[in-house]
Parts: sequence; C-alpha cells; structure tokens
Amino acid sequence: MLLDAAGALRACYEETDWSATSLGPMDAWSPALRGAVDLALHSSFPMTLLWGPEFTMVYNEAYTPLIAEKHPAALGRPAREVLSEAWHLIGPMMEGVRTGGGTTYVQDEHVPLLRRGFLEECYFTFSFSPVRDEDGAVEGLMAIATETTQQVLDQRRLGLLTRLAGALGDLQEAGELPALALPLLRADTRDLRAVDFQLLAQVEDVRLEDAPGGEGCGRLASLAIGARRHGGEQPTLVVRLSEELAVDDAYLGFLRLLATTLGQALDRVVAREAERSVAAATRELAEALQRSLLTHPPALPGLQLAVRYIAAAKQAQIGGDWYDAFLVPDGSLVLVIGDVAGHDQHAAAAMAQARNLLRGVAQTAPASPARVLQDLDAAMRTLEVDVLATVVLAQLDTDAQGRRTLRWSNAGHPPPALIAPDGAVRLLESRPDLMLGAGRHERADHEVVLEPGATVVFYTDGLIERRSASLDDGMAWLTRVLAGQDGRDAEAVCDHVLAQLPGVVEDDVALLTLRLG
Repeated sequence: MLLDAAGALRACYEETDWSATSLGPMDAWSPALRGAVDLALHSSFPMTLLWGPEFTMVYNEAYTPLIAEKHPAALGRPAREVLSEAWHLIGPMMEGVRTGGGTTYVQDEHVPLLRRGFLEECYFTFSFSPVRDEDGAVEGLMAIATETTQQVLDQRRLGLLTRLAGALGDLQEAGELPALALPLLRADTRDLRAVDFQLLAQVEDVRLEDAPGGEGCGRLASLAIGARRHGGEQPTLVVRLSEELAVDDAYLGFLRLLATTLGQALDRVVAREAERSVAAATRELAEALQRSLLTHPPALPGLQLAVRYIAAAKQAQIGGDWYDAFLVPDGSLVLVIGDVAGHDQHAAAAMAQARNLLRGVAQTAPASPARVLQDLDAAMRTLEVDVLATVVLAQLDTDAQGRRTLRWSNAGHPPPALIAPDGAVRLLESRPDLMLGAGRHERADHEVVLEPGATVVFYTDGLIERRSASLDDGMAWLTRVLAGQDGRDAEAVCDHVLAQLPGVVEDDVALLTLRLG
C-alpha cells in the first residue's frame, strides 16, 4: 500500500535493504515517517525526506532529475554522504531545522552538485520543514525543491549582454573594442573563465578544443566576430569555458549571442547602417532571454491553456510583463498574470525575482490566492526584493462532483474577462487591492463557478491602454472583441484578440487564456 504511488521508483524501494539503514525495515517505520513518505510519493513536485540524525534520504520520482546520477544509490543513504560537496551549505540549515529552528526557505541558492561527472554550478529554490511525531518531537525533515539553474543563468547572461550592448554603443573605432568589451567580459568569471580577442583563420560557428595545459584545464571556444572575410585572418572571440557548466545548447547559444553583439558593434564602425542592426539584435536577444523565463503551461485533461507574449515596438526595450501556470502539491492549477513597473533590464530581472518567489511561496505553503500574495509581500520585504508589480493570482479547484471554481485575488491589476458558454462576456471586477511591494495590506479572495465551455482571459495593461483613450474605453473594447468567442478554443481566442489590436503595440502584452472543455 505504501508504495502504490511510487511509480518508477517502486523497484528501487523494494531493492533497497532498508534494514541496513538507520530507518530499519519498512514495516517498522514510524507513523510519522510512513505518512510523510505517502505524502511525498503522491506529489508531482520534487520532494525528499531527510530522516533522523543522519538525515537518511527517501524521495519521490519527481526528485530524481535534481540529483541525476546520484540516483538510485542515494535512496536510504545519509545526506552527508550523498550531498557531501554541498554539505557545508545545506548541512547547517538542516541541523537548524532538526533542532527546533523552524522551517528554512531559500531562493535561487547556489548549491554545487557532483551529479553528472563534474562539480556543477546549480541553483535551487527550496525549503526544509520539520516533520514531528505525535508528541511533537522532530523525527525528520521534508524538503520541497525546484531547480532554478537555467533561470539564474539566463538572468546573469541577460545582464551581461545588456551591459555589453550599452558599452558598445560608444564604439567609434575598431581599435576601441578590446578596451570597451574585455573588462565587462572578464568580470563574468562564472561563465567566462578567461576571455581574449585574437586574429585567427576563419572560424565557422563555434570551434571547441581542449585548453592548453593538459587535463583539467577546461575547454576553449573560438567564435568569429564581425562580417565574414574572404581570406586572411578573422577577429575572433576566444573563451575558456567554465568547468562547472555543461557545454550544452544554452551555453553555446549564449556565446553565439556574445559574438553576435561584438560583431555587430564592430561592423557598425565600418558601415553606419550596422548601428540599426545592433539595436535590433540587442532587442531580439533581450526579448529571447526574457521569453526563456516564461514557461509553457502544463497540459491538463479537460482544460485548454494558451499563452502569448508580444514585446512593445520601441527599440531595445524590455519589460516586466509575465504569465505563469503551474500545479501545486494539492493538485490545484495556479494561474498568474503580472506586470512589474518599468521597461528595462531591471524590470526584467525584477519580474524574474517576483515570478520565482511567487512560485516558491505557492508551492511551499498551499493557501488561498489572497494568502499567497500576502506571504509573497512578506517574503519580498524579508529578502529586500524592491519590486512594484500588479498581479492577478488565480486558483482553479475541482470538487468531488467535478464542479470547477476559480478563486482569485487582484493586486492592482486589470480584471480578467469571463466568456460564458453562451458567448456573453463580463469582467471579473472586484475592488483591487494594493500592488505588490506597496506595503502591508490585507488582501481579499473572490470566486466564481465556471461552467463547461467557459473561457477566462487574463491579460496585462498593454492590451487595453491607448494614448488616445481611457482605461474604461480599453476594457469596453476588450469586452466587444471577446463577445461571441465561446466557440473558439483557447489558442484561437488569443489569436483573435491580438489580431484586433489597433496600430502599433505601445507596451508589452502578455495573455493567458483558460478554457474548460
């Protein structure tokens, strides 16, 4: 019975000699341990139990990608042995919780792991919570975690690319390129262990080779910069890569973006029209990296989810609009639409912080949307995240009779629109609460029962704001555009709305559409 939800891990559990561990045979496990294991195995979110003074590891299937090649040997072993390379970081946290210090929560924490044959630069948002027996004594810990490595790397790389593009805006002569670019590139020692410019024979795409000095010195990547030349030597960016990062498509793509940015700046010196190309490329890479922070919605039976993001038409401008959709441990679907104040790299970075922190709060302590936003506000203050943002946070619940209820809380954001099965449209208007980051505030929940065939459209203000019209005019326009769209699926509704936008998009637009089958 206990292993019914173990999935692909069932054989690993059955093959583990639990009697040889500090936990003893499974049929002798305490009620607290059995209950915690049952909870973890039924969760689709990565969870591990760290039991007893040795923090013996018991985890679910969703946790295995986080430790990669450490599985299945990690099952039933003390965490100090499994995670020895990170023990100096996580060991004191775990011991503090075990000895009564309460729950620990960290966001985007650097936790190096030896999980794929090399010591890897990894980042995680996670919490350690005590699990107590019936007498209140702490028997073990429950860890809930999500890996944020790619998001952290994307934010870091976006920052470097943005700073580099800004510095190269002052480039007047080709000879100034090293003085302007190398200090910035050499400051990023995590991605770029060493950087230089050289004149080399023609390099096609990325050339990889072992760095001089023998084994353990890493690898070199060489990338041509500037317009291709016919014969002779080509200006080339030469980078010694990090030994703590996999040389994957994301890493190589980042290097290509660096070379593209450098090359376009160099070409601008030769031809003035290249200046416009640099601005376009800067915007493209910034938007691409911003989009990498916007995840695809989950595919769920009986539901359609569609998302869209359109950047503003202004050159080299990025913003803080975002959408999100994810499941929480109790199986509810959480939907988010938000807009961080600002239109620059700081807004994009703040958006990523708010998004990731909201996810962590929602996953760690399931609660009503209003409570999640209140806890998010408190976490932002504690972690000194200086963000002003409007957000609608909604949760879709299904009762035993299959009836679906949408509960939401609105932090100063435009109201979602509901398309009824008969095609009628109304705005889910309520008195909006204060924006996130505007101070302590008691937030309210609202709810509506959704009939089969109903569609809910969440959006940011770029969809309805016009210089020549009021916000009320914009919302009236949206109501007219959505009227009669009950027969369209979620993707078609998004396409229809965006097709009706008048003229040039003046602000970023994010859309999240939910339709009940």
